[in-house]
Order: sequence, then structure tokens, then C-alpha cells
Amino acid sequence: MGKSGYEFDRFLRYNEMVAWLNAIAAKYPKLVSIESYGKSHLGRDLMLATITDTTTGAHHTKPAHWIDANIHAVEVTGGAAALYIIQDLVEKFGNQDEVVVEALRTRTFYIAPRVNPDGVEDALADRPLYHRSSVRPWPWRDGHLWPGLHPQDIDGDGKILTMRIADPDGGWIEHKHEPRVMVPVGPLGAPRGTTRYRLIQEGLIENYDGFTVDQPRDPAGLDLNRNFPAGWGVSVLGSGDHPLSEPEVDSLVRAAKARPNICGYNAFHTAGGFMLRPSSSKPDSQLPPVDLFFFNEFGKHSTPLTNYPVHSVFEDLTWDKSSVMGGAGDDWAYDHLGVYSWTTEFWDAVFHATGEHSSTDVWYVGPTVEQDLAVCKWSDTHAPNSYVNWYKYDHPQLGKVELGGADAFRIWTNAPPSKLRAEIAAHAEVAVYQAMASPRLEIKHTKAESLGDDVWRVELGVANTGWLSTEVTKLAHDHKLVLPITVEISGATTVGCAAKEKVGQLSGRAMFLLNGGAMSDGTPDRVMHSWIVRATRGADITLTVRHQRCGEVTSTLKLN
Repeated sequence: MGKSGYEFDRFLRYNEMVAWLNAIAAKYPKLVSIESYGKSHLGRDLMLATITDTTTGAHHTKPAHWIDANIHAVEVTGGAAALYIIQDLVEKFGNQDEVVVEALRTRTFYIAPRVNPDGVEDALADRPLYHRSSVRPWPWRDGHLWPGLHPQDIDGDGKILTMRIADPDGGWIEHKHEPRVMVPVGPLGAPRGTTRYRLIQEGLIENYDGFTVDQPRDPAGLDLNRNFPAGWGVSVLGSGDHPLSEPEVDSLVRAAKARPNICGYNAFHTAGGFMLRPSSSKPDSQLPPVDLFFFNEFGKHSTPLTNYPVHSVFEDLTWDKSSVMGGAGDDWAYDHLGVYSWTTEFWDAVFHATGEHSSTDVWYVGPTVEQDLAVCKWSDTHAPNSYVNWYKYDHPQLGKVELGGADAFRIWTNAPPSKLRAEIAAHAEVAVYQAMASPRLEIKHTKAESLGDDVWRVELGVANTGWLSTEVTKLAHDHKLVLPITVEISGATTVGCAAKEKVGQLSGRAMFLLNGGAMSDGTPDRVMHSWIVRATRGADITLTVRHQRCGEVTSTLKLN
């Protein structure tokens, strides 16, 4: 077993995950704390790990990076990645990795590894059920099973495969070289003498009439990643009763808003092997060009590390631009928090099998026959039993059928055990990079000058030594989402001025990239403030700088 007792070669059930988190916190008490930030629909605690070097300050006094995972029930690779990042941070800190030590000294990570524990628990059950998200019945509150197919593991093998039924009108035939792969029947039909099949997901049929098989939506029809306030709409499939109607999403939003030091956001999903950026509902022409520039700058770092290209959800992955995906978490983080936000779609089986990325329309049309065949062959070596030979089964409604084909959960939706650790490892470095891009305030100059009669001029120079501005995004600036920096003096009586003052926002050095090539930066990342105070010689005064994004820094000055 690894140092944490988990090798990242499988997916943890809920109780295992909680025990693992608590063990990490017990082993690294100065780095990790674990808390519940809410309850799921079924009452499970929603766990949050806070990771920072507490010897250099409490978590809320530092700029922070937020990661969450597993809002979608079957996308468990993302949850494993979130746990891996926790382990990577604490182990590298212990090994004195220079970058990670500095990251935890100066930043905080908030990681929610399982936003939707109820749905994930069903997906990982010995006899699984696959939901989109929550297990709460919706929109029919009674959970009524409408006539038609209800996917489930009908033979108890722990998999939900495909049922194929011989049918002269069927839309599929076997691949001539690989029977586990099915080929669509084109306009000219199938070759003479070829058996055609109708394909249906493994499951039972409610009120079967002997002829038709409807495919109603899962009684648990919610999509929690459509329940966030940004762009929420009743026409969006699975969006819920109203924004934040679901406890998992409401709790997440409240937890994030209670931590105004969050400067970046990343939601972990599967699959596709790409990193998605806002917007889901707007063209790039409606986003600030400055923000688009920095989204692309982040991508220049992450893509070489992960082989994950960066895409806009609206521009690249939305076929019908009149029907958009509202209510998503990354849009909420960008639009409402004003931070650079990402959705990482882990795992691209096609890329591993062929070296070519899945197309951006893979969510609509699926893989090509050639890609399916390549993944099947690749899986025999790297993920055995992910493609199952067809076997006969006596179905209680359909009679004689065959079960088999791809175990989509284990090969298409998630990384197989043999590839899981390698798939997620590079994303720990991406997380640190994103966190270290945040703004950071430092006190660079203090001075006290005697004016006589116990009157002093006190100077304070503050710098943003981070990469991004204190507002983080241009959108945050335009919508005034971020309160200004404040400076405060205590330990002396002010004369003709206020002890606490607002000093605006500070640029970051990233903005020097946008000066048209001019090698003259100026000091938009610095501010100087002074007070006139009355105090006796030898008194200690405290200077405090506060900012909702950057936290708090202090300095003590003796009047001499």
C-alpha cells in the first residue's frame, strides 16, 4: 500500500473515503483539516478538506484555490483525482518539494472530493445503478417507474452492459473482425445473411407490451450541474425546482461564498480528456478579451502536462447554440465569484487507444466504429474484461437476449485501474500552478518618522506579489464583485485621518503581458499609504492589510 493506504488503483466507497480523509488529517494535523459543509439528500456528510501550512497562517488569511468533484454520479475518476491532489500536496510538503512548500506556505486549497455521495454510492454498489446526479426523485416526486426500460444490473455481475436482440429491422450488426463491437446499419441495409440486432441498455422493462420499449428518463432525473444560479433555466434538462433547490449544490455555493479568499475554481468530471472553460451559454465575443487571453495562458501550461486541450463549452461543444447548458458550476464561479474557473473532463479512451483526441462532438455522436474497435483491442491488454463477449440470458420480459459489449462505466466513462493513477497525477501540478497564479499581498515598506511632540508620520507600502490582479478577472472588475484593499493602524491615536482606509485594487504582474511589448511596467502592483498618529516613543503599532481575495497580512513597527 502507498503511504496513505490507497494506491489510486480503484474507486473508494463513501465510508472508505471518509476514513481516508480523516487518516490524512490525523497524520498531517498542521496541514489538513476535514469538515462537513452540508448534508446530501440522504443525509450523508459533504466532506471538505482544507490544506495549508497553518504555521504560516490560518486558511482564511491566504488566497485559496477550490476544487470539487463527483457532482455527476458515474464520473468517479474526478473524485479519485481530488483525493490524489490532497495526498500529493501533503507528501511533497513532507519531502520539502520547493514549489509545494511555497504553495502551502502562502496559499490554501479547499477540496470537496465527493459533491454527490448518494449518486456515487449507487454507481459503486455491488449491483450498481447509474444516475446522472442525485438520487432524489425528480420531477416526479413519487419516483414513479414509467413504462419502458429502466437500466440496471439484471444478472448480478456488477456491470450494466448492453442487451442485443436479433431483429430483422435492427440497426446494428457485428463487426466482421470483432463481435464485441457493433456496427451501425447504413441506408443500403446489411449484407445478405447477416444477423441484425436491436441494442438496448441492460435493464428491466416496466409494463412491457410485447412490442415497444420506451426509454423514459431515470426517476432520479436531476442534473446537479444544472442547478447553480448562473444561467439557470426551467428549460434546461434536470435543472431542479429552482436555483440551489438541491442540498448538495446549495451547500457547495454557501461553503464557497463563506470563503471569499477563493481565487480559482476547478470542477472535476469525466469524460473526454479536455479542460473546459466558460462560457456554457455565451459566445466568446461576450466575454472580456482580457479574460479570454488569460484562460488561454492557463491552457498553455496545462495542455502540455496533461495532453488535455482547452475548449469553450459554448463555442466548441454546443451543437445547437439556441439550446444552451445553463446552471453549471464553472459558469457560476466565473460569473458570480469572478474567478477563472474550469471543468476538467478526465479520461479519453480514444486518445489512449489511438493517440488522437476524441472529437468535440463525441458527446453527441459517440466514437466512430474505428475508434470503438481500437479501444476494444487496447482494453484487452490494459483493461481486461472491459469489453465482454456476448452471452445468452433469459430476460424476464424480452425472453432470449444476449448481454455483452463495452462496460462503458469502466472503459469509456472512467480510467481503468491500470491507468487511473497515471491519468490523474499531472493534474496535481496543474492545481498548484492555478493556485500560485492568485494575487498575494505583502507588506514591503514600513517607516515611522517623528514630527515632534509624540506625533508621527507612519508609512505603509503594500505590493501584490502574485500573478493575477487582486480582482482576479476583468469580469470581476467590470461588475465590482471584489471589495477594495483596506489598511488599518492600531496602537496609536490618529490625527486628522481615519485608522482604517480603503486603498483600491492592485494589478498583478500578469498584466505586464498586455503592455504591447513595452518594457516599462511602472508600479500598478504597489500602493503607499500614510497616517499621522500620536503615540509615545517606543510604542508598538500594528499595521494590518486585508482583502477578501488575498486574506490578511500584518506588520509591527516600533516608534523610535
